[in-house]
This record gives sequence, structure tokens and C-alpha cells, in this order.
Amino acid sequence: MTYLDRWRELRTDVRRLLPGARSVVVVAHAYRQVPEQDRTSARGQEAQDDKVTSRQGDEATDGREAHSAIRDPRSAIGRVAQYAWGRDYHRVIRKKLHRLVDALRRAVAEPFEARVCVDTAPLVEREIAAAAGVGWIGKNTLVLHPELGSFFFLGAIVTTLELAPSMPMADHCGSCTRCLAACPTGALTAAYQMDARRCISYLTIEHRGPIDEELQPLMGDWLYGCDVCQDVCPHNGPAPPAREPAYRPAGNPLVPAAGVEQVLRMDASDWAKALAGSAMKRATLPMLQRNARIVGANAAGRRTAIGQDGGDEAAPFS
Repeated sequence: MTYLDRWRELRTDVRRLLPGARSVVVVAHAYRQVPEQDRTSARGQEAQDDKVTSRQGDEATDGREAHSAIRDPRSAIGRVAQYAWGRDYHRVIRKKLHRLVDALRRAVAEPFEARVCVDTAPLVEREIAAAAGVGWIGKNTLVLHPELGSFFFLGAIVTTLELAPSMPMADHCGSCTRCLAACPTGALTAAYQMDARRCISYLTIEHRGPIDEELQPLMGDWLYGCDVCQDVCPHNGPAPPAREPAYRPAGNPLVPAAGVEQVLRMDASDWAKALAGSAMKRATLPMLQRNARIVGANAAGRRTAIGQDGGDEAAPFS
């Protein structure tokens, strides 16, 4: 993600982003949907249903044939990270922040300038959020809150208003290292350190080229994104579910999980229709299909050769 280095001056000084800026208001918007144990149970049921309902023609298979179906890469199911289950959070939060700016203008007598930022402006959101007291940056490099956990989005308002700063929050990670131990690819190289080149979220969402064959088996059944370091975090156990209805799965046929064959059969029109209004459009169709091939190969216990940018140069499974 070399683009992160392009606007270094802007990222280190918000006054370059908005001349005269004095404050940054940071918000956290929860998106957590279902406790992990419920999702695990549901995934287990899906796998069991796949065994039972696998068919040869119109006839139900016996146990031996069902086992064979599980080994078929195209019958595998790929998971999608929770943040992408609902509507695109950029749009949802941006609208709310603009309403907040309007409310500030009504409440504050002095004129001021403001710029709304939701993950797209050159702003170091995590560091600013920690400085503003939204939470602390945990060992999994995400902002954590003792009650909200980490399943939340960040939004910011850069403003020329001079506001009293909030106090930073103490680090509550303690001696816990669950996230480091659970990371499938070893992307969390040490506490508070991540090698993005190994992160499943980076590989499935941001990486435009072929994925290192060494990492492919470690990616498991993640089709888009990864929630492992959040799922194992103790602070996410008691975290309340999101109240925002826009983050619930609705309309996107690929969430919360999708079949490998379903993804491989998609064309550009299917992709655009399925992901309309979804943050999943960050991944192109060739990337999603590249990811699906890896999910299928992992389910079948095989290695797969993926063409450049997830294209179709190589055989789907080898």
C-alpha cells in the first residue's frame, strides 16, 4: 500500500488538510453483528448441511459421496469479514458526520470550517482516535475500547474550532497475546506490530497481484477480509451488537459467506449488481475469483496456481 506514503506531510499535520485546523473530532461506529460462537455454530451447520444435501443428479448422496463432495473445491464456502456485511460504511458514517457538523453550526455561535473524513482522506485515524480517547491501539494494531471492543469504524471531523481535548485511554491489553497466537499467517510479528504483506485482510482486499504460494494455505476459508484477531480478543466477547441497521446483511448475496462456485461463475455485471452499495467493491472481480480459488484449494487440501491479478491464465485448481 505505497499510497500511504504519498501524503506523508498531510498525514502528520492536519492543518495541511484543512488550513487553520485546531481540533479533530473522532467518532466510533459499532458494526458487530453476531457473537463469534453463534457464527461458528452457523458455519458448522452450513458445512453439515452441505454434507447432507450434496447430490449426484437428483439423488441424495450417501456418506461416501458426501465426503467426496466436500473435497470438491467448488463446493467450498468462503467467509467475508463482518465490516463488509452491510452497506458501505463510508457513506453511512459520512452522512452522520455531516449532520453532526450541521448540529455544531447551530450550537456554536462562531463561524468555523470543517472537513469530514471517513477512511479516505490522508489522516492517521487510529493514532488520532487514541489521542482523542476513543480507545487505545491494541496488540493487534486496532483501536480497542474496553466496552465496545474493536468491531467499530472510525470517522473524523477536522475543524477550525478550538475544542477542549479528551484524555487518552490507558492500554488494557495487559499480558494477553491471543491475537498474536491466533493470526493464521503470522502477520502480527510482535505486540503492536503487523506485517501487512502477510495480513489476510490486505491480501484479499488490497493486494492486486498473485498471492505468495506460501501464504495461500494459511488463508483458510477467508474470501474477503479476516476477523480472527478480533474474534479472539477478550474485549470483543461482551461487546454489544451494532444498533445501526445499515450494517446488517441485506441485498449482498456474498455475505456473510459465499460459495466458491458462486463467485467463479460471476461476470462483471453480476459483480456490479451483487456489490452495489457495498464496501466489498474494493476488491475487483478478478481478485474475488482469485480469493475463491484459494478458498476452494484450501478446502480440498490442494495448492492452486493463481494468475496475475487473480485472472484466469492458470487452471482454476491444480
